[in-house]
Amino acid sequence: MRIGFITGEYPPMEGGVGAFTRELAVALAGLGHEVHILTHQQASHASEAGIRVAGEVRDWNWAALMQAQRWAQQHRLEAVNIQYEAAAFGKSAPLVHLLPSRLSNFATITTFHDLLVPYLFPKAGGLRYQALLNLARTAKGVIVTNIQDEQQLAEEQGIAPVRRIPIGSNIAPTPPADYDRAALRAALGIPADGILIGYFGFLNASKGAACLLRGVAHAVRQGVNAYLILIGGRVGSSDPTNADYAESVDDLIIRLHLRERVKRTGFVESAAVSAHLLACDMLALPYVDGVSFRRGSFMAGLAHGCPIITSTPALPMPELHHGDHVYLVPPEQPEALGEAIRTLAIDAKLRMRLSDYARLLSEQFTWTRIAQRTADFFLEVLTGNADL
Repeated sequence: MRIGFITGEYPPMEGGVGAFTRELAVALAGLGHEVHILTHQQASHASEAGIRVAGEVRDWNWAALMQAQRWAQQHRLEAVNIQYEAAAFGKSAPLVHLLPSRLSNFATITTFHDLLVPYLFPKAGGLRYQALLNLARTAKGVIVTNIQDEQQLAEEQGIAPVRRIPIGSNIAPTPPADYDRAALRAALGIPADGILIGYFGFLNASKGAACLLRGVAHAVRQGVNAYLILIGGRVGSSDPTNADYAESVDDLIIRLHLRERVKRTGFVESAAVSAHLLACDMLALPYVDGVSFRRGSFMAGLAHGCPIITSTPALPMPELHHGDHVYLVPPEQPEALGEAIRTLAIDAKLRMRLSDYARLLSEQFTWTRIAQRTADFFLEVLTGNADL
């Protein structure tokens, strides 16, 4: 198939949606599909073998809608996949909701990375959710990444056929060739008896960084020689609200007297991210809304076999077993998180068990499997055989 992706961000821009789109594009190209990307000008030099990137969009305005139509026609695309996350398109997201209508001659599929409503204008209220639903109703197919979003859309009328396809890890467990775990920990200033806790991803309110800091402080008070490393960029390219939250996190680090215990990598290449994940004794991801397979940071932790402490999911996830694949704590309860850190710190066998089962679970989410399921759904939409 000739497949096109429309995305608000794409590497080298920082952001999970862009990283996801590239991984999926690479896997689809590996399966023999012709892949095209339409994205922001900041990714203008991102083309690589098997993938043609048109980094041409300055703003997602009316001109961009016409541009998308010309691009799809020029490459005679058979399926056009809109990678949707409101933050990735910024304040221009409302016009993006019109893309399926503008591309009505193509098999247009919308992938929702979440169902967070876009900004429209002050006091837009319920119109924001209706704009999001319009994107699901006017597309010829919809992909969601988790059961929560699938159930939410199932309650609405007139939605295009929906398929749940999980995301994979944007970071492969491939550290640099000269990776030395002990040397990296020493370079970070982690003492021999130190417990290194990892947090991967941008500082975002939904990811519970403030809760994590309070949990680490609690563990320290309980006698754990805990250190925290913040892996990855600070705020990313898309969501300006992350900057204010990141500043509040900086203030909290000082108030909790954790300045000497918190390390930062800043934005680094994938191999360096992998190295730091492997250097951690555990990963703590206390999502405010509960763990979900839509979280790229969680998927990266699984792929690296990290012992993961995370939040109880909002809806049951049969694949996840507490004490096997993950160690679950209630959302937004720092003391419970701190006690979980202490439990894992003193129980090396539990950490090993969590590591082994995490790596085993991650085998269900390889990019080749995800790409094949995605291509199968595209073909179903294209031929009119998608399930309602």
